Amino acid sequence: MKLPGGPTAAPVYRPQGQIGQDAVERLAKALDVAGKVRSEGTVWRVGGPARDGHGPALQVNRTGSGAWTYTRYGAPGGTNCPLPASPKAGSGGSGAAGPALSPPGCPSYRADAGATASDEGGGAVPPEKAAQAVRPVLAALGQEDAKLDTGGLSGAVRTVTARPVLGGLPTYGWQSTLQVGSDGQVVGGSGQLAQLVKGADYPVLSADKTLALLNSPGWQSGPGNGCASPGTGTRPDKGTGTSGIAPCEPSPAKAPQPAEVTGAVFGLAMRYVDGGPALVPSWLFTVRQAGTTGDGPDASTTVAHPAVQPKYLTQRGGDGAPHGPRPSGKAGVTALDSYTVAGDGKKLTLRFWDGVCSSYAASAVESATTVRVKVVGTEREPGQVCVKIAKEFTATVTLAKPLDGRKVVDVSSGGTVPKG
Repeated sequence: MKLPGGPTAAPVYRPQGQIGQDAVERLAKALDVAGKVRSEGTVWRVGGPARDGHGPALQVNRTGSGAWTYTRYGAPGGTNCPLPASPKAGSGGSGAAGPALSPPGCPSYRADAGATASDEGGGAVPPEKAAQAVRPVLAALGQEDAKLDTGGLSGAVRTVTARPVLGGLPTYGWQSTLQVGSDGQVVGGSGQLAQLVKGADYPVLSADKTLALLNSPGWQSGPGNGCASPGTGTRPDKGTGTSGIAPCEPSPAKAPQPAEVTGAVFGLAMRYVDGGPALVPSWLFTVRQAGTTGDGPDASTTVAHPAVQPKYLTQRGGDGAPHGPRPSGKAGVTALDSYTVAGDGKKLTLRFWDGVCSSYAASAVESATTVRVKVVGTEREPGQVCVKIAKEFTATVTLAKPLDGRKVVDVSSGGTVPKG
């Protein structure tokens, strides 16, 4: 099949700063978790188990992606209300859940009266009602435009997977997963609370060239053994003139069968950059598992691979860990990581990552409550070839008055710059 060409450039998105208390409060309200937001080490917590051990609880990481976990019955990571037994799991094959499996505090996990709560979803709410139930939560996450998959079923619980859309591009690896009980309540969930900030644009490859990289030595191939290859409607076989040996594998005595690529969509996939999460321009390949037949849900999977041109990628860092793309050093306003205050409170030192091909200058606009700062990059030698690598920089700006508790705001994103 012919794979699409895609755009010529696309941005990287990264979370910036820490997760604020107000964001946690909005999410707790949408999930109907009562109580004050508590700071406990590296996490925020709201609610918690009641006397019967089944109170709603929310936990949010303060840094990184702001990973959050919610359960209506019991503490996240603790003992939750179990699902009803399936007909095969019940004693004597009756499928009836005994008292130990159906505590009185867990109505959302039970099917409606007379319904059978099996793996086929007896008693579960219809997809439209599940989608309606999760809308307030997605609004609190800033993911109103997320693409929904409401097909997951476990007993009487329907699972909704919400994948955000950023700049018109689908995402992979940044999804929210929400469980909706038979009474229409959201009974569990997890995802990321951090808001993503658009960063530098990178030149990107077509789907064909990205697939060639995916199949090249040194890259992990598609799911299972063998490499992904564009589908032709048939698989390589003896007598067709094609050996079926994957291009990323040495020629063995018995070659693994390539997996068939049946489609490709340009999007953003989660990778770790400098130890932190980022959404990187990628091709999302739909791959049919080698040796499978039919069109069932297990017949194909998604394989994501960075579409950024290789010269902008650092494959291995000094610690041997894989890294994603660095900022390109393109002239313009750059995103800030943190700031420090020195002297009499008037000297701000701003820290940021960007390309070595530019020089940087900081400026500030002050008001009674905020200091809006920005760092602008200017190409050192316009029109000249420069190796696009990145490093950490600092830029200093002197204020007219001491900072004195005023909020420092990054002009590039509109977000608060963390101190540190």
